[in-house]
Amino acid sequence: MNDRMTTPWGELALARFPEDPRDRLRAWDASDAYLLRHLAERPVPLSGTVVVVGDRWGALVTALAEHRPVQITDSWLGQEATRANLARNGAGPDGVRLLTTQDPPPERIDVLLVRVPKSLALLEDQLLRLAPAVHADTVVVGTGMVKEIHTSTLRLFERILGPTRTSLAEQKARLVFCTPDPALKRPANPWPYRYALPDDVGPVSGRTVVNHAGVFSADHLDIGTRFFLRHLPAAKDGDLIVDLGCGNGVVGTAMALADPAAEVLFVDESFQAVASAEATYRANGLSGRAGFRVGDGLAGVPAGSAGLVLNNPPFHSHQATSDATAWRMFTGARRTLRPGGELWVVGNRHLGYHVKLRRLFGNSEVVASDPKFVVLRAVKR
Repeated sequence: MNDRMTTPWGELALARFPEDPRDRLRAWDASDAYLLRHLAERPVPLSGTVVVVGDRWGALVTALAEHRPVQITDSWLGQEATRANLARNGAGPDGVRLLTTQDPPPERIDVLLVRVPKSLALLEDQLLRLAPAVHADTVVVGTGMVKEIHTSTLRLFERILGPTRTSLAEQKARLVFCTPDPALKRPANPWPYRYALPDDVGPVSGRTVVNHAGVFSADHLDIGTRFFLRHLPAAKDGDLIVDLGCGNGVVGTAMALADPAAEVLFVDESFQAVASAEATYRANGLSGRAGFRVGDGLAGVPAGSAGLVLNNPPFHSHQATSDATAWRMFTGARRTLRPGGELWVVGNRHLGYHVKLRRLFGNSEVVASDPKFVVLRAVKR
């Protein structure tokens, strides 16, 4: 949905990416608007290096484009939305520096604006990575909806950067104000985190998982993936296997361990996830044919090139429940599979993925189920 956001610097036309006219979710919310009003009314000097962390769809850096901000994001889709929104509003792409959470941060930060992420771990990792560039005069302002900012959020700012307080709530949004303390002794960064898998999950039993901050189920194997790992298909010789929405890569790694000659492609829209998947793959002594791709699902992967796609689709987009991502993943899988190729999906039973698969593939078979999860198989005819 292309929507218009009123800011102190004018009205902006904004959209999520990929743009879908049926999508009723906006590319900004009240917390973005609250932060921008604060910057203008304070006013906050924006002449130095302005860094915006976690800007979900580029609303903040598009509004601040004339100040040449640096955006740091974990989301490939968010980065593409930023590019499109800058162009949509007449801002040249060279005015904003786009970095990922895996890139080295700027050496000096004069204004640090933080869109509080859903993941407390990702916030911890980012603040610890950015803290050396923050100085006593750095203006630090966080923003988020009231339901996203908790006592633990404030404690992280305080523990890593300095004294922290919050604003009054406006339209269910809140600001976080932090005064940097250069003398503060910061903890070591615990990310990425490594742990050993349990002994009942097939080829990856007892193996190592590496999780960068913000990747789903950071310190243990989630029960959905655990169920999937117990029911994975056998690889077919010569077929490309895709771990779609790979997260930490444990599913694709299991397939590679079962068949070291297999070619596995790990795909996710999260830079942190793909880095985790590659680290997990390497940590288990694998060096075969593997690709690691950050992008919008299977867009750009040749049609008819895969024999098997494995998928545990997310059903949230930030705080909103949505099946749009799952639908894009399923349609992308159908395009990418060769005739006779198979899509295997694990999901909560109540999500009804079998209905979508039958619409797309004309077939859907239950491979395994328990009271909470189901593993489904669809074949491209």
